[in-house]
Amino acid sequence: MTAPHSAHAVTGQEIDPVVLRTDPVRLLRFGAVTHNAHRIHYDPVHAASEGLDAPVVMAQLHGALLFRAAAEFAGGPSGVVSVGWRNRAPAYVGCELVVTGVVREIADGLVTLELREHTEDGVLCAEGEAVVVANAERVC
Repeated sequence: MTAPHSAHAVTGQEIDPVVLRTDPVRLLRFGAVTHNAHRIHYDPVHAASEGLDAPVVMAQLHGALLFRAAAEFAGGPSGVVSVGWRNRAPAYVGCELVVTGVVREIADGLVTLELREHTEDGVLCAEGEAVVVANAERVC
């Protein structure tokens, strides 16, 4: 098994992109496990009544995707120390979300990642940071 990317991280290094195609079933299932039944995530008429163009991706799904990017860089979820993000624009159900990032800092055995999530047409939906262990051992 290869070492996690965090084991050989250098400042300015780009992380591997993480891509997710959103769809109504994925959103329904994510809403079910997170107990989020807000109608803006599945009902086009209700979403429009809230001023949205269509149903939108849950804020927590953005965070989960940023966590996934950090975990892949760290070699697994146990290497992630923290993730924080700010939602910047709605992502509509059916869009493709892409998380990219760079290593911003390496200090005291920790790697800080700067993360950005865009739609396939370039809309910035979320941005944040994650801290991962520099030499996390792979769990599986």
